[in-house]
Amino acid sequence: QLQLVESGGGLVQPGGSLRLSCVASEFTSDFYAIGWFRQAPGQAREVVSCISASDGTTYYTDSVKGRFTISRDFAKDTVYLQMNSLKPEDTAVYYCIRAGCPEGLATALAESTDWGQGTQVTVSS
Repeated sequence: QLQLVESGGGLVQPGGSLRLSCVASEFTSDFYAIGWFRQAPGQAREVVSCISASDGTTYYTDSVKGRFTISRDFAKDTVYLQMNSLKPEDTAVYYCIRAGCPEGLATALAESTDWGQGTQVTVSS
């Protein structure tokens, strides 16, 4: 089975930036559509962004539009989430999973059970 590993989280001050990476455990020239999700303490997991398998279609939840950018490197089987102008409310564990973009996001959010470890993003002064 394809496994995805998140990395790049850390502690950053408000207004700072981080770049998260989502790396596939095996190479494919036709990468899966990938969604980024996050879960803050005391809150439900939510959609952040997604990128399609091949045509470059992207989606961003309203709260991150203009601040976050999702991209992919097919050669490295890696999807990135560049996060700029970070806010305390961005503090969460961030996860990447396979999800149709954007049509599969709701299903992935509701039904996925293999979220993995995620990567912690903490935005605090």
